[in-house]
Amino acid sequence: MSTTTDRLARTLGWVSLALGTAQLAATDAVTRLAGVDDSPAAKGVTRLVGGRELLHAGMLLGGRTPARWAWTRVAGDAIDLAVLGAALARRTGERRRRVTAATAAIAGITALDLLCAVRGAGPGRGPLRLHASITINRPREEVYRFWRDLENLPTFMAHLESVREVGEGRSLWKARGPVTDLRWEAEIIDDRAGELIAWGSVRGATVTTGGRVAFTDGPGGRGTVVDVAMEYTVPGRALGAAFAKLLGEHPEQQVRDDLRRFKQVMETGEVVRSDASPEGTRALRQLRQRPAQPVGGRS
Repeated sequence: MSTTTDRLARTLGWVSLALGTAQLAATDAVTRLAGVDDSPAAKGVTRLVGGRELLHAGMLLGGRTPARWAWTRVAGDAIDLAVLGAALARRTGERRRRVTAATAAIAGITALDLLCAVRGAGPGRGPLRLHASITINRPREEVYRFWRDLENLPTFMAHLESVREVGEGRSLWKARGPVTDLRWEAEIIDDRAGELIAWGSVRGATVTTGGRVAFTDGPGGRGTVVDVAMEYTVPGRALGAAFAKLLGEHPEQQVRDDLRRFKQVMETGEVVRSDASPEGTRALRQLRQRPAQPVGGRS
């Protein structure tokens, strides 16, 4: 871990120490300056935040590798911004201006915390490797055929906007990323009917990705075990992963959720409403209207 990143982390530790001390020692002044009300509840929350800041200070100033604790500050910043956002909606006049100023200050600190956390996590140049599996109560050939029709993938992969097959095993992919939308071209490099599909991005693609999905009979010959392994590298992966973590969207959890939706589609014909994005719901309607095509039937 770089000395510069550790220095930044220790600086943020001193910031936490100053904020925590002020919130505990001068609670009335802090609530007044921030534009929140002076109710006992508001003062109680301010003191709790002050205690949390002192905890951050202890972790950032007391450890030999302080940057690894920067994520604790990022999580705290997210809570602070949510509280200030709620207060902003209820304030008018001078108090609203004070809450706005406090929110801007916390947002600036959040940017520094996030920068420190990302640097502390390392450069993220290597591929991100993911693995998940699920058992689906449908015949193996049927499950394979649905996945092999790549244009079906956005019906259960929440972050995919579209997949369009362009022939000769190649396809154009569009996905929603945590920072920006991504587009790339991929090709199928191994295709064994009812058993395996393996793919990889073409040379020069913006997103470097590869993986495989294997289909095997379930225990006792009942259903199909779908096993997915993939890896990818995208521009700014470390920053993208940071935002994903902040939003509670860990990449491997995304894959598990995608497979759970795939199971719902195969077994019931639809995704439970609470899990379905508008795009996925629309894709399902289009899927029902589109006649079935044999594997390899597109050109």
